[in-house]
Amino acid sequence: MTMIINTQIKFFWTKIQKNLLFLLLVLQFFACSKKETFKTESFKTESGWGYSIAYKSKIIIKQSIIPVISDSKSFSTEDDALKVAHLVVDKLNQHISPTVTKNDLILLKIKL
Repeated sequence: MTMIINTQIKFFWTKIQKNLLFLLLVLQFFACSKKETFKTESFKTESGWGYSIAYKSKIIIKQSIIPVISDSKSFSTEDDALKVAHLVVDKLNQHISPTVTKNDLILLKIKL
């Protein structure tokens, strides 16, 4: 009777050890896997600059005009376009709406 119980306990612990080892390997894989990031790029338009944001090599946002203003004009400098692009990426990383407000443009000192 004791032999059967000892054998069952050893079998039980062997199974747990194998499962824990497998779980640790899976967790290690996910911890070390490459984290995808957003990539921003500026581009020249007819009247200034715009920006694009890509994720996993696919463009998800392409903005050729300044958002939230009544005029349809591009950013006057490449730096302005990239400032707004970085703001949008920050919002995406925080899992909040990437909407740009007029106040955001003022705080970033974007020439309107």
